[in-house]
This record gives sequence, structure tokens and C-alpha cells, in this order.
Amino acid sequence: MNDSRKKLLQIFQSALAAVNGRACVRERLKERPLPGKVYMVAVGKAACAMAQGAQDVMGNLIADALIITKKGHAEALPWPVLEAGHPLVDESSLEAGRKLLVFVDRIPKDASVLVLISGGASALVEVLPSQISLDQFQEINRWILGSGLDINDYNRIRRRLSRLKGGRLAKLLYPRRVLCLVVSDVPGNDLRAIGSGPLVADEDMRRPLTVRGLPDFITEALKHMPPAPAPDDVCFQNVKREIVATLDNAKSAALEAAKELGYLAMLETGFISGYALEAGARLAKKLLRSEPGTVHIWGGETTIRLPESPGRGGRNQSLALAAAMMLRGHDDAWFLSAGTDGTDGPTDDAGALVDGGTIARGEQSGLNAEQMLARADAGSFLEASGDLIQTGPTGTNVMDIMLGLKVTGGS
Repeated sequence: MNDSRKKLLQIFQSALAAVNGRACVRERLKERPLPGKVYMVAVGKAACAMAQGAQDVMGNLIADALIITKKGHAEALPWPVLEAGHPLVDESSLEAGRKLLVFVDRIPKDASVLVLISGGASALVEVLPSQISLDQFQEINRWILGSGLDINDYNRIRRRLSRLKGGRLAKLLYPRRVLCLVVSDVPGNDLRAIGSGPLVADEDMRRPLTVRGLPDFITEALKHMPPAPAPDDVCFQNVKREIVATLDNAKSAALEAAKELGYLAMLETGFISGYALEAGARLAKKLLRSEPGTVHIWGGETTIRLPESPGRGGRNQSLALAAAMMLRGHDDAWFLSAGTDGTDGPTDDAGALVDGGTIARGEQSGLNAEQMLARADAGSFLEASGDLIQTGPTGTNVMDIMLGLKVTGGS
């Protein structure tokens, strides 16, 4: 493996390690342990890792637990682990919701509850209003995923159509004492948006929704929004929430790793959002203007616009391929874009690490990068060029990391 490529992957792995759910939950509970026996609920892509962190510290003090995670992310634990749908709610998500309601009902009213939430929770567990079918809800989600709406607007819609989100789980858990530890996967670490805020008061729920361009079938569904607790509702008095891992933590770890490797490390503070293809071109241009020996560290979450029949790949693969088009012919630059959860869109790839030869390698297989991007099929091109990154489930989810490395003379 090329040395520059190897070092960028090393920096990326350092970022992942810093926000690993098991380590972050373990350290928090070591510093301030919970007294007595507790009941535990863990939901999200990092649910198993976070539950392991709690088990490391609390062991048999966990009276019972329910774990809900993405299909393919389950690990062996002493408690039931349910796998459910993501990014679209499916029947397994609704089954997880039913089992969560049963689990909560069994918890003694005077008990303490540890709730562990990470990205993906919005889709993985759901209880819908009776007036909205699963087919209707999936149609709503498919429209939103292909619309280019940012994650905040996406979650604002989803939490209005849930009997768990928007603080409604806090209502179900009351009067029990609740500690909620969170791995953040949203811009600004807004607790209302992470997992669609099941334990968070949300004043926005009491105002008209102001998302432009919604089709009639979504506005009609929103008329069936279940009641949500007001911010001053007594159910929030016993709930304590803490964020244990963020994108900034991952970026800071990448910064330190780059410095240890002897690079001039540039921590880019701006949040990378917007259209993935435009972002990829923009970041690649900045990389090419850099001094040799520089590593740039970006983070964020972009969007892609899906055609009617999209190909293989997610936003990181599209971003990386757009960057590769800009890097074409340059033998002194490498660029990585990957999801910290280990999955980019509906694929098993985390993202891609491209360089100045990516386009030429892909073209040897008869592929055209521009056409593949238009078809949302960046993954097929990047497979041909040999640039995909596969990490498997990472035990965390703090959005996306982008790394750029400029060297001297292609070394």
C-alpha cells in the first residue's frame, strides 16, 4: 500500500478510536458511576458498543436491558439485541418499537434507567400514529432521503410523526430517573435532532412546520401528529442528558495523529454540508493549493440528489469521486471521505480514499466518472479504481470525516 494512503487511513482510525461508543460510555460511567441497579436501553448504530461500555463498568448492576441496532451491527451481549431497519423504518423497526414499549412498562416506577442513544435511532425503533401506515411512512422517508433536505429538517418531520420521538419517550419513562448518554451525529449536537429527541423537550413541536416544498401527502400526514410534552412538562424533571462523543472529538484526534506523523495539520472548523459533488470539488481545490506536508481535517455531512433509479454509493463516495476528478493527474495529493459509522448510504463501504490516478484507473474498466456521479453510482466507479474503504461497524457515529494530504513529488 502506498505510504501516503496508509498514513491517511491511520489518521482516520485514530479519529474513530477517539469517539468509540464503548470507550466513551465506559469513561463517563467510571468518572461518575450510577448508584444501585439500573435498567438499560441502547438504540442506534453504536448501541452494542455503548452497551458494552456500560457493562464494563456496571456488570451485574444492570438489572435488565434492551438493545436495538442496525441490521449487521449486532454483537453478542447478555441481553436481547434486536436488529432493525435503516435508513428506512421497516416492519422490524415497528417490532422494536413494540418491544420497547413492553420493556419500559416492565421497569419499576422507582427504578433508574440508563438510555444510550446514537445515530440511526430515528429509523431503528418506531411507534407510529394509528392513522399512518408503514407504507405511508416509508414513502415519506424515501421522498425526504432523495430530496436533499438536511438532517435537521429530516428529523423535524420524523419526530412529529412518532409516538416515541420529540420527548414522548420521556413521558413513557416518567417518573423513573433517567440518565441519557449520547453519541452525536447531527450538526451543532442538537439533542432534539439526535435520534429525533426521544428524551428532549422540543418547543418547535408546538409551532407550524416551515419546511418548504413538502408534497401534499406529507403535509396531510403531519395533521396526525401525536401530542408531544411541553418543555415544562414534569416528565423532563427526572431526565439528565449528556453528550459523550462528537464530530469535534474525532477531528481533534485526527489532528493529533497527523501531528504525530510529522505533518502540518490544519483543523478546518467549518461544517462541510450542501451538495456532495460541489463540496468534493471545493475541498480538492483547497488541497491542491496547500503546502507539501500538509494534512487538512474536515468534518460534516453533505447531501446527494438521487435519480429515479440510483446506483451504488452514498454521499461520501460521491464526494470523494468528485474530488478525484479535480485531483486527476496530480501525483502529490490524496483525499479521504468516509462515514464514521462504517457505512456510507445503503452500502457496506465507509467511503473512499482517492488520488490523482483514481479517474484513470476507473476509466480502464470502461467507466466514466461524470456519468457515474449523475447516476449516483460513484461506488461502482470507485470499486473499479480500487479506492473504496471498508471498516465494518465502527461502534460510533459522529457524521463524516474528510482528510486531505499534500506531499512532495508523489511520495
